Amino acid sequence: MNTSQRQHALTASFMQRANLWQQALARARRLAQGTTEDAADATRMADDYRLLAHDLARARRLLPDTRTREYLEAAYASAHATLHHGAWRLRAALLVLFRDDIPAVVWWLRPYILWSGLILVLAAGAGYALVQRYPELIALFASPDLIASVDHGRLWTDGMLNIVPSSVLSVQILANNIVVSLFAWCAGFFFGLGTLYILGLNGVMLGAVLAFVSQHGLRDQLLTFMVAHGCVELSVMCLSGAAGAAVGEALVRPGAAGRIESFRVAALRSGKLLAACVPLLIGAGLIEGYVSPNPHLSLSAHAAIGVGYWLFMVLMLSGALFGRRTWAVR
Repeated sequence: MNTSQRQHALTASFMQRANLWQQALARARRLAQGTTEDAADATRMADDYRLLAHDLARARRLLPDTRTREYLEAAYASAHATLHHGAWRLRAALLVLFRDDIPAVVWWLRPYILWSGLILVLAAGAGYALVQRYPELIALFASPDLIASVDHGRLWTDGMLNIVPSSVLSVQILANNIVVSLFAWCAGFFFGLGTLYILGLNGVMLGAVLAFVSQHGLRDQLLTFMVAHGCVELSVMCLSGAAGAAVGEALVRPGAAGRIESFRVAALRSGKLLAACVPLLIGAGLIEGYVSPNPHLSLSAHAAIGVGYWLFMVLMLSGALFGRRTWAVR
């Protein structure tokens, strides 16, 4: 038997233990949720923990870049948390979430984030080129009021603070942004196609509007309005899209764990990122309501606020704000 055949035989033999992993994860879940009083479950938990630790080490050697390894890591983490959990405290739980869990999720989502950003940029470029070549198509992407306002030489954002108080405006904006981000994540449940649609549609609309205002000499005014809140707002959209795409891939390529279990693990893991997206969008909504429409602030001031808030987002997602020293995780 050559090396390739031996490797294949070892992998096939290893995968026959999948039923043991599922049983171990189910026991850990029952004990963590307090839905069982069976002493046998508690007795077997220590054995499950050793089994998962041993098999996870083998999976990292035999199947390093597969969903089998991801599933075993999730099962091992669940068993570890069940065995070692103490009294639950909100402050400690939030610290672990933002210092450890969210950076781990962002690291796991790196390729999805890159693809989401690329899709958004390409869609924006397509929308810009389309309206630049055929200006009448702006009617497909913008409301009649927006078109009429730009045709008269002014942005629809002018005088916004004179019409709606900043507090009311911020609430409306942040509510809309949170709904869009949640929808981008949930749309991934349709095998990732919904996420692709959300990112593509928003990118095309952004590019189309930017091309339209550029044709009327209002590009700098629009960029001044957008840059303070847009850096984080668009980044969060890509993050939500990446989380949705990860769930979609778990449905399309479930691996040895099965489609339902892969979906559950991916949804729970990627959903943690929304705990960071929501406060970031609240901040972006406040900036968009109080800062972006302010005519007394220059483009450089808006840019400084936008870049500063984006750097704050990076520090938050890396866990550095909460004492984490490295971003890289297993």
